[in-house]
Amino acid sequence: MKPDAAIGREPSPDRFGTTRWSVILSCTADKDSEKEKTRRALEELCRIYWRPIFAFICRRGYPVSDAQDLTQDFFVMVLEGNLLNLVDPARGRFRSLLLEALRRFLKDASVSRRAQKRGGKVQFVSWDDWMAEAPSRLSIPQQALENLPPERLFDVRWAATVVERALRGLAEECESHGRRRVFDALSASLAAERADVHYVDLAKSLGISEASVKRLLHEMRERYRALLRQEVADTVEKPDSIDDEVRYLCAALAAA
Repeated sequence: MKPDAAIGREPSPDRFGTTRWSVILSCTADKDSEKEKTRRALEELCRIYWRPIFAFICRRGYPVSDAQDLTQDFFVMVLEGNLLNLVDPARGRFRSLLLEALRRFLKDASVSRRAQKRGGKVQFVSWDDWMAEAPSRLSIPQQALENLPPERLFDVRWAATVVERALRGLAEECESHGRRRVFDALSASLAAERADVHYVDLAKSLGISEASVKRLLHEMRERYRALLRQEVADTVEKPDSIDDEVRYLCAALAAA
């Protein structure tokens, strides 16, 4: 495929109706099929967003080994169906709801005893796999990560997860179209100001014209924004909340 071919596809206009969070909030769970559907959607969200949970618990002063057990224990509690009982789902954002549930979970006087009794035997996420992952494409200063309060760190890690998933999705789409080289060359410029993009150098490295680079970068940015919105859509109740959540998460990353 030529380097300047179209990137990806536009998202389906009715995609929001099938997001994981809307499925969770809309299911009455009176039927076994609905219970299973809700559990699968919630489990997938938990698997995506466990890193902010773990970071929050660590920042609250727990040693890494205890934080690992508590993260596992928290998600077991969530999947047992106690999440919506702990907080008000009408808030509409999975991020806010999960953070409030986590605060309450850690206030439980018996939480440490439960973690010690369980001894980390229930593995919801694989810590070995996590530690072996490739470094993030995002550059978050270590000083910021070490000094942010728990709630701010939670939001930064959440935002980083959203952005990483959108970038990964864009990379996979480019690869499927035979355009991974284009992604590798242009991905660092997705959020850059136009004045900071070295179009001449990019054109030389890709062997195409500057006009083609500009067109490709524009297409990649549009697709990246669409993928970012899709990721956020999975964590809010209503479509009109997507833009606010995107702005909030981008601001959280920028502040870090």
